[in-house]
Amino acid sequence: MDIQQSPVAGQACPESPGARPPAGAPIAVGSVEAAAMSQALQAARRGTRGANPLVGAVIVDPSGTTLGTGFHRGAGTEHAEIAALADASSRGLGTVAGSTMVVTLEPCNHRGRTGPCSVAVRAAGIRKVVYAAPDLTPSAAGGAHWLRSHGVECVGGFMAAQSQQLNERWLRAQAEERPFVTLKIAQSLDGRVAAADGSSQWITGSAARADGHRIRGLADAVLVGTGTALADDPRLTARLEHTGEAPGAVQPLRVVMGLRPVPATARVRGEGFLQLDTRDPGEALRTLAGRGVGHVLVEGGPGIAGAFLRAGLVDELLCYIAPLVLGSGQPGIPELGISSLASASRWAPDDVGGSALQQFGQDARFHLRPAPTATAAAPAATYEAAEE
Repeated sequence: MDIQQSPVAGQACPESPGARPPAGAPIAVGSVEAAAMSQALQAARRGTRGANPLVGAVIVDPSGTTLGTGFHRGAGTEHAEIAALADASSRGLGTVAGSTMVVTLEPCNHRGRTGPCSVAVRAAGIRKVVYAAPDLTPSAAGGAHWLRSHGVECVGGFMAAQSQQLNERWLRAQAEERPFVTLKIAQSLDGRVAAADGSSQWITGSAARADGHRIRGLADAVLVGTGTALADDPRLTARLEHTGEAPGAVQPLRVVMGLRPVPATARVRGEGFLQLDTRDPGEALRTLAGRGVGHVLVEGGPGIAGAFLRAGLVDELLCYIAPLVLGSGQPGIPELGISSLASASRWAPDDVGGSALQQFGQDARFHLRPAPTATAAAPAATYEAAEE
């Protein structure tokens, strides 16, 4: 069998205690496992960015036949390993006992909304696990160590750089102990979110707005500024007919950020409402993290958008563009203190979950992520006093 060394050979990845290979040891896998890892990375891209990392898994038998493929669809859904086991079962190709599972992230070892993948992998009779990046989250780490201690061979670190690059912003959010942040903007061709008279409903059509509700349904919290709350009186709920959720599904936390009071009669109020009396996006995220929020969808107007962008706290950008020109009115993104093209905030197309450019009715949606070379602005940026 051909042997391939990982691009990070000689640079052992940190793992959970007891799961670390000898320092400096090259990471070697077979050609079948290398091909399966590439396939798993592609499967991971079919997932959804948010509170959890993107993960893909592939099960192969000793002859190299793919028995099952899976990916993580988002928080609360089955993990990639479980999805791959289910796919193998549905194919009816026989038992997976004695086969190899190749996964882009070390199997978890904790019970959250779902059970520990490490236990399920061993119970299925998997003989060997090859994983790319270690799981360093305190609550989930230790899967490789547990599997080894229960007789399952584990090889970690192969193509770790590719897995970590795929989850670069999620990893950054974890390191900063804050939620993953998605910023959504709906604007005209010339970048306006409201006309000169202040009217903004609706710049985009019903299909784009339906997709926006679907995105809301994926988030733990939806955040706007007091300016938007006072001007538009939004509900900030995910309309369930657009999210595919069953009636009674958990709604995202509805969050208003800013110092002006939200009227008692505002539609956003009620169970599941929270006002954050701050203009500092970093402080807002720390508060939300303390409440268990892992994914925040920022929908506020230019003031809120600018504060999060200036602070370098936007991990994902969804920009809906309507085929109309206003010529004047409120810009979607305010002045950011950028004085030259060289210092521009740069973004890259993101094809996770589908094409980076999609059409909804007559509107287009760009799915973007911060360019890997982009540098974050000073984290001291705050939500300006104008509050939109």
